[in-house]
Amino acid sequence: MNFNTRGGLKLQIEISNKKLGKKLYDLNALSKDIGFEMAKKLKQRISELDAAENFKEYLDTGLGDPHPLVGNLDKHFGIKINKNYRLIVEPLSEKLDNNSLKKCEKVNLKGVADYHDGKCEWLIP
Repeated sequence: MNFNTRGGLKLQIEISNKKLGKKLYDLNALSKDIGFEMAKKLKQRISELDAAENFKEYLDTGLGDPHPLVGNLDKHFGIKINKNYRLIVEPLSEKLDNNSLKKCEKVNLKGVADYHDGKCEWLIP
């Protein structure tokens, strides 16, 4: 079990594949792939997610302007890393209404993508 600093349960973060997991938690390797500033911001966003008790609590902070996605990324949220790229997060919840997201204690990090202008370009798949 993971606990946050307030003594409650922490949001559990899963990563969709082992290769992605190694990248996301190694700042040096990540910096080589996407640059130091973007790597630092990505690590910050993951830390912010990690500090929440549930996904709704994270959404309520507004950090990274989290927003629901549509189309191929339906049931996922985008969290701003920079002007174009977003951390793609899948809340592991059957529904995405507020009550369900308050109960959502686990998310899956899918990667970093630019999905603007009708495209979906994965920087870190």
